[in-house]
Amino acid sequence: MIRLSILFQDEWLVAIDKPPGFLVHPSDQPTSEDLVSMKILRDQIEERIRVIHRLDQPTSGVVIFATNRGAARKLREDFEKRRVKKRYLAMVHGHPAKEKWTCQIPLRKNPDSPEKSAETSFRVLEKKAQNLTLIEAFPHSGRFHQIRRHLLGSGHPIVGDFRYRDQNLCKEFGEKMGIGTRMLLQAKSLEFRHPITRTKVLVEAPTDPCIKDLAKI
Repeated sequence: MIRLSILFQDEWLVAIDKPPGFLVHPSDQPTSEDLVSMKILRDQIEERIRVIHRLDQPTSGVVIFATNRGAARKLREDFEKRRVKKRYLAMVHGHPAKEKWTCQIPLRKNPDSPEKSAETSFRVLEKKAQNLTLIEAFPHSGRFHQIRRHLLGSGHPIVGDFRYRDQNLCKEFGEKMGIGTRMLLQAKSLEFRHPITRTKVLVEAPTDPCIKDLAKI
């Protein structure tokens, strides 16, 4: 039986460290091979699970669920109103010219959707060999693939992002560095007010092993 790493749990909420390749909730076109976090967690803790927010399938890191309807409603509202502080780690190609910058490129979910404002702040943590840089990302809005597309627009695509970077280049680099088809983006932490107790909560995941290994280069 697959078991998920639980980072935080009380009578209203439970947060996990989502592995890369796992879905948060069932897809619109489910298959028997899907690894669905909410179902695995439901069976693991034997409670009903309510989805609060989402991560892309290839992204690892902190995901929080609710086991209480009222807590779910209030925390979803905090996410929608941007009251939750999100911190991501990403290993990207290239060495940014600035140590800090903000990208405000408007985004649309698909070609037929209206363009919407989007904003992400970035900070360089360490420039590495192999023309790589470890960065922090702080999204101030929640558009479709926002961090991935803003980094691409900034000229620094995420390592292993097969959707937004040439797939052959991703495959060659993955084989060279021993990371396979991994995309190196991690939801490192979430900071928010507890929807019931109103105390400050910080949930943080251990650094993704693949990001940690490349950071040693």
